[in-house]
Amino acid sequence: MPPLCEPIELLLIASPSQPTEGSPVTLTCRTQPHPQSSDDGPQFRFFRDERVLRLGWSRSRELQIAAVRREDSGFYRCEAKTTAPKVLRSRIFQLDVRRVPISDVSLETQPPGGQVTEGGKLVFICSVAKGTGNITFIWYKGALGLNLGKKTQHSLTAEFELPEVRKSDAEQYYCAADNGYGFMPSGLVSITVRIPVSRPVLTITAPGAQAAVGDVVELHCEAPRGSPPILYQFYHEDVTLGSSSAPSGGGASFNFSLTAEHSGNYSCEADNGLGAQRSEEVTLNFTVPVEERRGHLSSGVIEGLLGTLAPSTVALLFCYWLKRKIGRRSASDPPRTPPRPVPREFTYLNSPAPVQLPPTYENVNAVSGDEIYSLVYSNQQEQASAAGETRGSKFTHIESKDPLDIYSRLRKANVTDEDYEDAM
Repeated sequence: MPPLCEPIELLLIASPSQPTEGSPVTLTCRTQPHPQSSDDGPQFRFFRDERVLRLGWSRSRELQIAAVRREDSGFYRCEAKTTAPKVLRSRIFQLDVRRVPISDVSLETQPPGGQVTEGGKLVFICSVAKGTGNITFIWYKGALGLNLGKKTQHSLTAEFELPEVRKSDAEQYYCAADNGYGFMPSGLVSITVRIPVSRPVLTITAPGAQAAVGDVVELHCEAPRGSPPILYQFYHEDVTLGSSSAPSGGGASFNFSLTAEHSGNYSCEADNGLGAQRSEEVTLNFTVPVEERRGHLSSGVIEGLLGTLAPSTVALLFCYWLKRKIGRRSASDPPRTPPRPVPREFTYLNSPAPVQLPPTYENVNAVSGDEIYSLVYSNQQEQASAAGETRGSKFTHIESKDPLDIYSRLRKANVTDEDYEDAM
């Protein structure tokens, strides 16, 4: 039991005395020497920088801070009030909260891997493994360190966003973090901006000015924009002809030999995994040789045509020839009367030797409607060697509608072509 005249001293103790940011701290207000316990004990209150931390008095002699921060550093004291109308004050205690330095700064991207499609969103995530207090984050572009943005927050991570990525955003990036001990940078992260293919252009190239069957034709397809590799597909009337790849970008070609079936519309398609694009259709017209076109006709069709046209052709040719002969005769001779028998005078030669006169033919023709009449007269005088017998004339009349029949019967009568033409 302390002497009655011994003064009572009030002390403020912190545990731990040098706390680290984020750890718990307990402040205790004690009296020296300890007073005897009684139901009517002292009441306490705490101050930081002369500002009361609790409202009013409390019988608890402890003040607990669950997670101390750098901002909690300062000058603390406590007071105690006993039954006697006297207030005891402690000495001032300086609390210094230490921060954990930044360590292991890293930069990540979303989408992961640093690959983003042109026009898409790109998020940079800067993180620290350790570090207490408010941390300042800064993002940089390129090796020269172009400052993109800055954030300060009480967190181990922070984000920076590019809402619409362009082709020029393909670069190297890094970030840095600081909580009062100096900035610590992250490693470099490379960003690749992938560009979807644009609508390709199809061109058709032939060896000459006009393509023909048998020529080797080249189809060339090229998309003006698009990240490699690009796969090209070639189509004829929506039927796939083949494909070709461009690993480093640019265009691709497909060659084939022309046949008669290759006439029509052609197109191509480009795809680099970010969406396929189809070209406009190009029409290919070319020359097919006559022999090849004729080869496509069936033999049955050809035989049928020949069987139908051959007789008609012969008859038409004969009629054409006959009418031409009639026309020439009509133009040079005066008009004739309708055909009737013409009397002939006969000449007799008084000669001891029989003489045979050459026969004379006269052909009188008349055409009426579809009928053709031909009347041939023959005058032949012959003197017999002994009796002096004289023969009269022979008359031949042919009437027919068929030119082939007329010609055949004339031939049977031993009328030569030369005699027939003279008679005409």
